Amino acid sequence: MMSPRPSASASPEGGGGASISRSVPTARSTPLQVIHILGNFARIWSVYSLYNYLSSSGDSMVGFIFSCLIPASVIFLASQKPWKGRPLPNSQVVPTVINGGILALYFVLWGKGLLACGPLVALLAEYAGAVLGVLSAALYGRKVNIWKKIGGLAAMLVAYYLLAHGWATRTHSPLYSFGSESLEKGTQVIGMKEMVVPLTAGILSALRRVLARRVSLKNQLKRRLHAINVASATCFLFPFAMWDTILGSASDSIVKLQFPSWAYMSTVLFGMVLIFYVDNVAEEKLHLVFSSPRHLMVSTGCIIVLEILYKMDFSLLGFLLCSVILGFGIFEATSLERSKKSPLEAHELSNGSFHNQLPISALPS
Repeated sequence: MMSPRPSASASPEGGGGASISRSVPTARSTPLQVIHILGNFARIWSVYSLYNYLSSSGDSMVGFIFSCLIPASVIFLASQKPWKGRPLPNSQVVPTVINGGILALYFVLWGKGLLACGPLVALLAEYAGAVLGVLSAALYGRKVNIWKKIGGLAAMLVAYYLLAHGWATRTHSPLYSFGSESLEKGTQVIGMKEMVVPLTAGILSALRRVLARRVSLKNQLKRRLHAINVASATCFLFPFAMWDTILGSASDSIVKLQFPSWAYMSTVLFGMVLIFYVDNVAEEKLHLVFSSPRHLMVSTGCIIVLEILYKMDFSLLGFLLCSVILGFGIFEATSLERSKKSPLEAHELSNGSFHNQLPISALPS
C-alpha cells in the first residue's frame, strides 16, 4: 500500500528536478549569450571600419585581406600548434587544406561584394548559405518538406531582391524612415546582378563550415584543423594578392597599407580570430549555428546600431522588413519534421543546423 506513495512523491521531485535542470542551463548560458552578442558586434564593427577605410583609401581589397590573413594564421598556428600532440591523419589534413582554398575564394568574393554593395548587404548576404538546406532536402531529405523549403527559399530571394533595390536605404525605400537629417551622399540601387557576388560568397562560407564539421566533430581537433585551414587560405590567396597588386590595382596596395590602423587591427583581431572562437562556443554550448534566425536577429541589432553610428543611408523600417522576410525564409529553408525528431535535434534543426540532415557520405570528408 505504501508503494504508490513513493512513486507519487518521486513524481513531483522528478518534475522539480527537471524544471531546475532546464533553468540552470539557461542561467549558465546567459554569459555565453552576452559573449556571443559582443563578439558579433565587434566583428560587424570591423566590417564597417574596413569598408570606410578601403572606400576612402582606394587600396586593394585582396591585398588587404591577404595582409590580414598573415598575422591571423600566425596567431592560430601559435595558439593551437597543430604539429603537436596526436598526429593528424591525411584524411583530415587534406580536406582541410582544400577547404582553405574555399576560404580564400570566399574572402575574395566577400571583399568584392563589400565594396560593391556596402556592409549591410554584404553582411546579410552571408546568410545565403541557408539555401544548402533546400539543396540537401531535394537530394537527401524527405520529399514531404520540399515545398516548405522551396517556400523558404522564395522568401529569401524576395528579401535579397528588396535589398538589391534599396529598400534598406533611406534614398530608395518606399517606407517611412526615422531621422530627418540630410544625407551627405545617397546610395544607388545595387541590382540583382551585383548581388550575385556576395550571395555566392555566403554560400561558399556555409559550404566551408559544413566541410569543416564533416572533417571533425571534436572541438579541440576542430581548432587545430582551423589553424591549418587559415594557413592554407593564406597560401592560396598569395598569388591573387600579388596579381591584384602588380596588375589589377593602380596603388601599391600591400606596401601602402597602414598596418597599425584600426581597420587593419580590428579585421585581424575581431573579424578573423575572435569571431571563430565566439561562433565555436555558440555552436557547442548554445546550439546556435550561423545560418539560423537567432543568429540573424543578433546581427540585425548590431547592424542597426552601426548604421546609425556611421550615419549611413539607412531606412530602419525597410531594413526590418527585409530582415524579417529573410529570417522567415531561413527558418523554413532549414526546418525538418520536428515532431519526428528528439527535442535536442529539433532545437538544433530549428536554429539552422541543416548539415545534420545530410548523411556523412553526402559531402566530402
